[in-house]
Amino acid sequence: MSEIRTTLEHGWIQVKVPLPFSLKWVNSYIVPETEGVTIIDPGLGTSGAKELWANTLAEEGLGWDDIKRIVLTHQHPDHYGLAGYMQERSGAPVYMTERSHAYTQRLWGEGSRFPEALRRLYVLHGMPGEIMNRIEDNLDGFAALVSPQPKVEYIAAGQRIQLGQREWELIDAPGHAYGALCFYQPDIRWMICGDQVLPRITPNVSVVPDEEEDPLETFLASLKELRAYDVAYALPGHRDPFTDFKGRIDELIAHHARRLDKMAELLKQEPGTAFALCETLFGSRLRDNPHNLRFAMSETLAHLYFLEREGRIRSRESGAALLYESI
Repeated sequence: MSEIRTTLEHGWIQVKVPLPFSLKWVNSYIVPETEGVTIIDPGLGTSGAKELWANTLAEEGLGWDDIKRIVLTHQHPDHYGLAGYMQERSGAPVYMTERSHAYTQRLWGEGSRFPEALRRLYVLHGMPGEIMNRIEDNLDGFAALVSPQPKVEYIAAGQRIQLGQREWELIDAPGHAYGALCFYQPDIRWMICGDQVLPRITPNVSVVPDEEEDPLETFLASLKELRAYDVAYALPGHRDPFTDFKGRIDELIAHHARRLDKMAELLKQEPGTAFALCETLFGSRLRDNPHNLRFAMSETLAHLYFLEREGRIRSRESGAALLYESI
């Protein structure tokens, strides 16, 4: 990881909060306010992240009580996990969308049935039960990393919010995470884009049980909407801030077009389950990495659902699993 903290224009500070998986870090941003600071996306609740925040605040001459607000771009644990911990120490309100908050309660609330729903989905699409067991174990480990959970106040797309003494537009940014927001400031032409547009890596687009059935279509539509904004500087959830916002959106759209074509071609050669295609695309080595396998499996499903809705492939029952084939 490069420098842990980077001072940006307008006094903002990018903080690279460590993650215990391949993404390495998540970006949090310290935003100076007239009184105190706002924290955007505090990170995952690991001991290393908590230590980093204690050191960061001390070195920046801040105390916990200088944190006046905690704002979340979306609900994924690497962004949301420390919100409750930070709220306990600072007393600051936590802001996120109602849809994002509902997701957190569904996954990590008392009596969550999400692992069972995910098992049904994955087994239906050909994943062996013993591999799903590892994914369930991995999911169970996240509850501690998002605890304590915060008391939340809701914000919504279409509203405006003051950050750093400027007014920002809140933009609905679904596909990677339903309920996610991007934040746009037209005077300085900055976009806080969370995980919706990332440099160098592609945002994960996943099928989630009991959510919308075509997240890739939604994601691509969101990218086209975001492309219309005049952005000079983009602040992502991972990797470093970047300038060519429109160019990166074009690259992401092209990436998914190539992936769709590749999957359609593979199914012309041989019908297969989503799990078989997942291993063809991402490699069987992911069996030993249940965290990344979950992302790969759900992203494979997102592309298959898109292709089926486009009429390029179809699914049919084959034993206990669904089989996809070219039309």
